[in-house]
Amino acid sequence: MEDTRNLVDEYKGLSNEQVFAALDKKRTPLEVAIENVEHDFNIGTIVRSANSFNVQKVHIIGKKKYNRRGAMCTDKYLEIIHHNTIEEFLKTQTDRELVAIENNTPRALPLHDKKFVRDATLIFGSENNGITPELLDKSHDVRFIESFGSTRSVNVGVAAGIAMYEYARQIVF
Repeated sequence: MEDTRNLVDEYKGLSNEQVFAALDKKRTPLEVAIENVEHDFNIGTIVRSANSFNVQKVHIIGKKKYNRRGAMCTDKYLEIIHHNTIEEFLKTQTDRELVAIENNTPRALPLHDKKFVRDATLIFGSENNGITPELLDKSHDVRFIESFGSTRSVNVGVAAGIAMYEYARQIVF
């Protein structure tokens, strides 16, 4: 029987648990946090990208349910942790650099100038309101993704993929 899951050949025919275990052996130290993103599909998109970059963990802060269809079942292959509050999340982040991706604050510097440390957590917030001031204040660094067209920002799911790639380019490759 043909394995129709969206997996690279190396993992075809393995159970979900076996795929998770194989990926676990070579995870990147990057973690991703998603705070109250309103559009469920965006959360799924971020989870899918997190799997593509084989991140260590995905933290969902606040809203728990999301459209798993956007994740294309990749949520089965990585650790997803739900936190009801920012305080709960922050307790898991000792000795990690918190890097907020946010374009609506004077603190933000261009992503292309960022020099990532190995143990970093990228934080993404809602498209309408951004990352809450409480979590933004706890972030060690704030970065924005440059835009060259008429819109001031890219979709949060796209932004997550760009930021994860930049981390991987510097730390993993």
